[in-house]
Amino acid sequence: MKPTAVDHIGIAVKSIEEALTFWEKTLGISCTGVEEVSEQKVKTAFLPLGDTEIELLEPTAEDSPVAKFIEKKGEGIHHLAIRVENLEEALETMKARGMRLIDEKPRYGAGGAKIAFVHPKTAGGVLLELSERE
Repeated sequence: MKPTAVDHIGIAVKSIEEALTFWEKTLGISCTGVEEVSEQKVKTAFLPLGDTEIELLEPTAEDSPVAKFIEKKGEGIHHLAIRVENLEEALETMKARGMRLIDEKPRYGAGGAKIAFVHPKTAGGVLLELSERE
């Protein structure tokens, strides 16, 4: 397994439109577009910042994981995404090391990235996303 960079930091928000007021108008970080990821029941907006990005996550259904997160903890940092060169290999390595995986096989996330989540109970309390981009 070879992590190469922080891919993005996911932030749960009730409204992307309202959140963009802060990120774009106050901080001057421009959004590259909004996308719906129906499998995860979220709308996402990415804001490039140097070599990484900020991902705003707005739930599109009451039963989405992001909606549950906001209900329990409020808006804020949801996950940290680490870029890896080979996601399948990274998952096998994590599994062999006894890590609890939410996703044992890659799935597609926003922007066409292959992603998989590692449970926070085995990642120091952090919901960790592994991401492989073309």
